[in-house]
Amino acid sequence: MSQEAGGAPLEIIAASLRRERTRAGLSLTEVARRAGLAKSTLSQLESGTGNPSVETLWALGVALDVPFSRLVEPERPKVRVVRAGKGPTVFAEHADYACTLLSACPTGARRDIYVVRGEPGTPRRSDPHMTGVVEHIVLCAGRARVGVTDAPEELLPGDYICYPGDVPHIFEALEPGTYGVEISEYI
Repeated sequence: MSQEAGGAPLEIIAASLRRERTRAGLSLTEVARRAGLAKSTLSQLESGTGNPSVETLWALGVALDVPFSRLVEPERPKVRVVRAGKGPTVFAEHADYACTLLSACPTGARRDIYVVRGEPGTPRRSDPHMTGVVEHIVLCAGRARVGVTDAPEELLPGDYICYPGDVPHIFEALEPGTYGVEISEYI
């Protein structure tokens, strides 16, 4: 049986500290400094041999910029399913084009995932987004011209394109039923 620290198994706390420190890209020394702890204390906690107080865990949460709960609860896989044709959808004003959000940017990431659909006719022309946005599209069905407005590329199912989203860009469906998966990455 594992030792308990305030009801939370030390193995969970140890694994959580290692996981969050790695996610933050911080060294043991830096996290200890930010939390006002000795490096050896943090090392013991990460190895599951320390006995952290609530105050120590709060200080580590602040140092790692994570909620206290993330340090004392086991990480559980979060499964989310968005069925085809479901999810929040927004339509273009001047084109037969729809954008469905599949996944908003989670904590620690800087991206959104969408399904984009278009029909032949007026292309979807996008004004530049904020500086540093990069768009990635994998075409799933149909045929489309996609990319920066002055040099779009023709895509077929399975083709991938990456282009700066902070310049004018276009999505022009060339066949009925054209759709793809788009990732907007915020750099």
